[in-house]
Amino acid sequence: MKEIAIIGCGAYMDGGYGCPGEWRCLKAAARGEGNFDEPVQVVSFLKCQCPGRNTAPNMGMAIKISEVKPEAIYLSSCMAGAKPACPYATAEEMAEILTAKTGVPVIMGTHDYH
Repeated sequence: MKEIAIIGCGAYMDGGYGCPGEWRCLKAAARGEGNFDEPVQVVSFLKCQCPGRNTAPNMGMAIKISEVKPEAIYLSSCMAGAKPACPYATAEEMAEILTAKTGVPVIMGTHDYH
């Protein structure tokens, strides 16, 4: 089974923007729905905290400490398609930083649930 990591937007999760946290992402991952083409095993879930400068180092540390390198990192739908958008970095910029830090490909979005 493919092992993956998910990064969610802390502002959306904590700010009451309709995302109660990880349940939608985890549901899509478990069922192989949304941007998951098959059920996967989530080996880490991180919350990006504004302004996001610790997200890539935190993911690197999660990989190092857990000794489990995911095959893909998914930016949650609330990160990849945030409205309003993140004022600090685009999802594409965050993906580039994460891939440079970890060597793991980043996939934009997790689910299409509303």
